[in-house]
Amino acid sequence: MVTSTENVRRISAIGFGFAFVWIGIQHFTNVGFFVPIVPDILGAPEFWVYASGVVEILLGASMIHPRTRQKGGMGTAAFLVLVYWANLNMWFNDIPIDGNSFSTSAHIARATAQFGMIGLALWIAEWKSKKE
Repeated sequence: MVTSTENVRRISAIGFGFAFVWIGIQHFTNVGFFVPIVPDILGAPEFWVYASGVVEILLGASMIHPRTRQKGGMGTAAFLVLVYWANLNMWFNDIPIDGNSFSTSAHIARATAQFGMIGLALWIAEWKSKKE
């Protein structure tokens, strides 16, 4: 018997997975939106936009498919930690996106959302801390 928690986890994984696929596609259709926040130290910003787009599409698909959902959730959580570097770069260097700079409150909201997405990915993966 499938519990309501399992149903919510499945629906969340599918929704989050499709969102990740869609955002990954945006890395190919709207490259210029993402280029400015790639940290300069990495060089070749277009490469990193395309590479992260591929990763997002693969992670999204992995969360959608039940067989790969757990690993996809863990991979997504790790990826979200890594790419937050770009958001920090945007915040600390006051990099505008589409000509608009974000306020400190907006950056804090983005950080909160990022941590929420990391938590969602870990929940989808059914991650358990060692304390449990």
